[in-house]
Amino acid sequence: MKSNKKPVVIKSDNPSIARVESRCIKCGRCSYICSEVVGVPKDKHVCLNCGQCIINCPTGALVTKYNYKKVLDYINDTEKCVVCHIAPSVRVSLGEAFGMDFGENVEGKIVTALKKVGFDYVFDTTFGADLTVVEEASEFVLRYKNKKRLPQFTSCCPAWVKYIETFHPSLIDNLSTCKSPIGMQNSCIKTYFSEMEEIDPENIITVSIAPCTAKKAECMQKDFKDGDFSLTTVEAALMIKECGIDFENLKDSEADSLMGRGSSGGVIFGTSGGVCESVFRNCYYVLTGRRPTKQFLDFKKVRGYDNLKEATVKIKDDEFRILVCHGLKHIEDILQDIENGRINYDFIEVMNCPGGCIGGGGQPLGVIAKVDDINKRRSDALYKENDEVDVKFSYANKNISELYRSYMGDVLGEKAEKILHRSFKKKRVLKEDNSFDIDKNKRSRKKEKLWN
Repeated sequence: MKSNKKPVVIKSDNPSIARVESRCIKCGRCSYICSEVVGVPKDKHVCLNCGQCIINCPTGALVTKYNYKKVLDYINDTEKCVVCHIAPSVRVSLGEAFGMDFGENVEGKIVTALKKVGFDYVFDTTFGADLTVVEEASEFVLRYKNKKRLPQFTSCCPAWVKYIETFHPSLIDNLSTCKSPIGMQNSCIKTYFSEMEEIDPENIITVSIAPCTAKKAECMQKDFKDGDFSLTTVEAALMIKECGIDFENLKDSEADSLMGRGSSGGVIFGTSGGVCESVFRNCYYVLTGRRPTKQFLDFKKVRGYDNLKEATVKIKDDEFRILVCHGLKHIEDILQDIENGRINYDFIEVMNCPGGCIGGGGQPLGVIAKVDDINKRRSDALYKENDEVDVKFSYANKNISELYRSYMGDVLGEKAEKILHRSFKKKRVLKEDNSFDIDKNKRSRKKEKLWN
């Protein structure tokens, strides 16, 4: 029997999520997830595009808005160079769509499959993650030295960024101005890669494959104009199936060079705590000029499935108080305390989805009651790869060093600022609506060379 509970508002122009009305039983679970789990205020109908309602819908009434057929059209257009890149957590979840074990790392099969689909180049977004770490760590050190705009918030998660812009605009300046790894990778494809390969950027179509439905909305923002499409893990699986590819029996392939791989620090971006851990590995190098100690390779205080994880990191004579959070509901009281000057953190990592990107709204569906266990297995698989990869630090990625040497110049330099950083917009929520008044927030930063 259908109930009369009000489902969450999904507008027709939502770039990430759609509702199949014939499947909706009006159980209200989506509204519960949005307000009580994600943390969107009940009287503010603002979609963060995170897709947690999709993961938790018992009837499949909520679905991702698919773009993969448009991507296939571009692949079949011989005038276009179609380039894709794969986010870290996709490698430990896409196999589930083909009946493989939860958390099984199928990175090599994904590369092979996407080549068979027809992509001209297949890259690994861990390159973009390493690039984000290099810029964000140096940005944090600069802020810390100047004692300005602290704590620094991570800005990788578009749902989290939209939450700050909408509900806590006074804290916009605390967000790192770094683009997300996907944003950075797209921008590098349209600039660095385009120049190195002598391909007109107008003829390049960039496609990110991510666990995240909110990345679809991110692509539409002005600062992310280099991103043409973002496909979810589920969409990538559908595309592979429709092309008649026998995924389970594929041989492994390596991602293309130039922007092919990242360090293990880039790999763990896919799980809660990974960004923080990677950034402080790099901060150690920026502040000391030396290889990080074992403490920064096995930073268990920010790992795990707790919603809030605190730690203190000591580098030379400085102690940094850090916080890692997944689930926006759990950060709300802390944000209010920061606004009122009651909490003094230096660095805060926030991800919207359970366990971080591994629990994104675009991941293959599992039994709702077992979602936490599934996400833990995905996370364990990323940390396993972290242990196995030889290059542990983003600054030690030779491809990243070559990018700065031959093209980008200084970290936080003028060119990096233009290509790799972004601005934010204050949004005023109108009750019972999803409309915004926008006031551009201009930013400035004193440049300081922190990379040699």
